[in-house]
Amino acid sequence: MVSTRSHPKEFPEPELTPTKSTSTSTPSRTTRKAGNASAKWAHTPSNLTLLWLFISLPLVAWDTGYVMLRPHSMPGGSVHWPIWAPYELYGKVDYIYGWKAFNENNGFTAAQGALNIVESLMYFYYLYILFVDGKQVAKRGRGALSPGVLGWIGEQRYVDGGKGALAALVGFSAALMTLSKTVLYWLNEYFSGFENIGHNSVIDLILLWIIPNGAWIALPIYICYVTGSEIIQGLTIAAGGAVPSSDDTFLVKTE
Repeated sequence: MVSTRSHPKEFPEPELTPTKSTSTSTPSRTTRKAGNASAKWAHTPSNLTLLWLFISLPLVAWDTGYVMLRPHSMPGGSVHWPIWAPYELYGKVDYIYGWKAFNENNGFTAAQGALNIVESLMYFYYLYILFVDGKQVAKRGRGALSPGVLGWIGEQRYVDGGKGALAALVGFSAALMTLSKTVLYWLNEYFSGFENIGHNSVIDLILLWIIPNGAWIALPIYICYVTGSEIIQGLTIAAGGAVPSSDDTFLVKTE
């Protein structure tokens, strides 16, 4: 007779209650997406950018007017004095603005002046968006020290939505154009053996050429950094990237 062996222990009853979720320790994709959806992007340049444009745009218009009205704007010309009288000195410092380049039909000066017009129109459109669609906010502007240190200069101009994105794109493009054009201006001198400025003393070169022209390198670099980082920020948020901090020094932020 065959007997069956009894199981030493009864089988446990099945667990009918739901298992504990580990979602508290590991965020789900849904949670991450919801967090990203709440992130709000905005173009927040500091007033330092505005101050630079208020100073540089009239100077660029003055310079472009001189270039485009040559020879009438040059020494002895009908409109030289008093508007463009300082160019009598500058034409001796930098021959690209003097009679030498004009008599040789050097087209670099006029070509640069033509690009100045395009660049300035882009800046004016950028300012139009900032003042028509934006608002002044007493918070730290991107890339600037706190308003407690700089006052109004450190505050921000705030533009969000599609207009903010358009402003960032136009501002970045115009600043990159300014930077590239100025660097080309310097490289033209270097690769021509300093043909137009090599006759100056070191002091005159520093005070009358390097420092004035250097401003059109330093400030556009700053604007490219500010607007470029914001463009990356917006694209990162749109692509579903993480939003690590509300600090404006990070690539992505929440408002």
